[in-house]
Amino acid sequence: MKILKITAVFLAFSLLFSGCFSNGRYSENSGNVIEREEELSTDIQITPEIPEVPESSESSSSEESSEPEETSAVQNEISSYEQLSPYFQEFADLGTEQVPWGPGTNFDETGKPIACVNLQKEYSKWNADFYREGEQHKGKVYLTFDEGYENGYTPKILDILKEKNVSAVFFVTLSYAKAEPELIRRMIDEGHVVGNHSARHPNMTQIGMDAAYNEVADLHNYISENFGYDMYLFRPPEGAFSERTLALLQKMNYRTVCWSFAYADWDPANQMEHQKAFERVTRSIHDGEIFLLHAVSETNTAILGEVIDHVREQGFTFEKYLP
Repeated sequence: MKILKITAVFLAFSLLFSGCFSNGRYSENSGNVIEREEELSTDIQITPEIPEVPESSESSSSEESSEPEETSAVQNEISSYEQLSPYFQEFADLGTEQVPWGPGTNFDETGKPIACVNLQKEYSKWNADFYREGEQHKGKVYLTFDEGYENGYTPKILDILKEKNVSAVFFVTLSYAKAEPELIRRMIDEGHVVGNHSARHPNMTQIGMDAAYNEVADLHNYISENFGYDMYLFRPPEGAFSERTLALLQKMNYRTVCWSFAYADWDPANQMEHQKAFERVTRSIHDGEIFLLHAVSETNTAILGEVIDHVREQGFTFEKYLP
């Protein structure tokens, strides 16, 4: 009889222990628990009392709740000169003369410079932008700066862009990249696009194809090797291009970016008065507008925040310049 009582007590404790162990295993690894977790908001914070979910489920939840970072770079591995050689005969059949152009002061009913509308129709086949065309760019504008040398204003410009949450394109030369590595790194880290303005800033229509290739490739490779960043936008020095240079850039997986607004802001010794410059910059805001400003300008730095606010008040948004 005594043996039976001991056996009964032993069985009771065994069942209790088994139930606790099973419940603990269910809390950690049960598919039902994971399923409920996925049904909840990904922002929910799990309390310390709830056992940790399996690693695979935790990783999935993290991926769902995170958004792509603005600093994620576009991959652009350019073709070597040898890889492009089969296209040289095709290039030889294209025009080599510099195409004269400028936005001008005549605008269509949407506010776009008529010259840029016509240029876009003729040269967009070469991945060239004089403004950003298409329904996807409606209500959006694009801010770009040319950086031939540093005049002390870029840090302030970056401060303003960070405060206003605006991504811009900074077109730099090889000498600028070598002289201002901290600014290049800051541009990249703060989600801006670093664009290729050629290695040595020549008129691209006045040099041979091999030299033109090197102007793009030398800077591209330097930025890639020293900053781990692939450039994908090219702005021709002086805005000078020919059909042949556009075709070369396209084969190098680059988009040529011109502009639909610019003004005389590049001479530090001859700066426009602030209010007059503000009125000039904002006089004809349009869908897909590409602003060209020079970062050497004290005036541009002074009016930048006000320009951004005004453009937004007109219902436009500043977008990151993607391919």
